[in-house]
Amino acid sequence: MFGMIETKTALGAILAHKVSAEGRTFKKGHKLTRENLSFLVSSGISLVTAHRIEPDEVDEESAADLVSRAIGAEYMSIAPAVGGRMNFYSQENGLFVADKKLVDIFNSIDHAITLASLADRISVTAGEMIATVKIIPLAVPRLAVEAAAAVAKTGCMIKVMPFRRHTASLVATQLPSLSEKTMSKTARILGGRLMERNSLLLSETRVAHSAEAVAAALRVEIETRPPSDHMIVVFGASAVVDKNDVIPEAIRLAGGVVERVGMPVDPGNLLVLGRVGDIPVIGAPGCARSSSENGLDWVLDRLIAGDHLDGLDISRLGVGGLLKEISARPQLREEPARGAHFLDEEAVSA
Repeated sequence: MFGMIETKTALGAILAHKVSAEGRTFKKGHKLTRENLSFLVSSGISLVTAHRIEPDEVDEESAADLVSRAIGAEYMSIAPAVGGRMNFYSQENGLFVADKKLVDIFNSIDHAITLASLADRISVTAGEMIATVKIIPLAVPRLAVEAAAAVAKTGCMIKVMPFRRHTASLVATQLPSLSEKTMSKTARILGGRLMERNSLLLSETRVAHSAEAVAAALRVEIETRPPSDHMIVVFGASAVVDKNDVIPEAIRLAGGVVERVGMPVDPGNLLVLGRVGDIPVIGAPGCARSSSENGLDWVLDRLIAGDHLDGLDISRLGVGGLLKEISARPQLREEPARGAHFLDEEAVSA
């Protein structure tokens, strides 16, 4: 029961607001004791705004703890409840995954019980906060807490998929217009991307910008690399503009399957995803020559974390897929205003 309560009868009630008197302060959420009541009455405070916990209710701290423990904590740590809130933290660098439908059901059980999280399938680092449970009032019905906990146990509402160690090979095509400096920088930036995800760039192979040359390089990689936890990234000297362009055609010539040409993430639209046997082959967009976030990052996150990714999955990335522009791209989304300056530090020459 919430409301104004006579101070002398408020034993065990939970304060809804801070109360101060004669140099002492009782904070919101404080459970009133006999000594507290005697002091407050003697200080002239005859009424307090508080919540008296009923037998069929659970206080905010216990409610937060009960529902949070039901959510599970694989590769996550949970901080103790404070003020009806419990925070979840990632214990690994990896991919955060949320089941939006299940979270929506959880949040619809009772307005007093809430779960907020990061966006689904976003990369996280060890120690990063990924979700928080907050109980809104000072106490909630026990039946609501039990219902929320039951929903949490029906599936995996939130989880962290750690980045598993992968290896990668780089196949890069050459044209006279593409400088040695740019190609070396591309390999260095790709290597950095992989290291951030607990993975390693093993080799770089440079070939002519033709489907036949790329296919031959792919065949060599397939024959010499282990099929598990390995991928091939192809950087074309010229951007892919058609499903029959150099990179997708090379994947087919090597005996592979092209799953997607183009993705609804920008920068990153011109990415190609395919497979030769069990080895993923990624045709990287030109913007990935920059270290700025782009569609390649999203694909690497999911593949290296062991998440399922195919053409249909990529088609569903459009909402949230409009990323910060990379100013040095050859073709920007819109013409910059006269005199505008960009913050991007790295140039993209292909």
